[in-house]
Amino acid sequence: MRAIDTNVLVRIIIRDDARQAAAADRFVERGVWVSLFALAEASWVLTKVYGRSAAELAVSIRMLLDHEHIALQDPDVVEAALDSFRARPEVRFSDCLLLEMARKAGHLPLGTFDRGLSGLAGSEKL
Repeated sequence: MRAIDTNVLVRIIIRDDARQAAAADRFVERGVWVSLFALAEASWVLTKVYGRSAAELAVSIRMLLDHEHIALQDPDVVEAALDSFRARPEVRFSDCLLLEMARKAGHLPLGTFDRGLSGLAGSEKL
């Protein structure tokens, strides 16, 4: 399966450039894989560059999880991170993703200085 990078992922969601969105759609039609790294980077771009709210970001991630031609790396991890993010939208999605990756790998607790992240089960404030 082919993969896409953060820029293509953002074009699929934002659709702010009709030519690039159409090219991205054509590429995705045959099926693509999205790494957790690209997803985390896209979540940063969507919030910091495009000003998406936590609720809007959650909708975008849900759309990617449900997309018929997009396979996310470790969708169970993404799903769990999305659940945590929806419950605690003040915590960055990428931090929720990091915690769930550590959980799946069996490497808890996740040590952090981040107050918001430390409030999630499986993390430990240092």
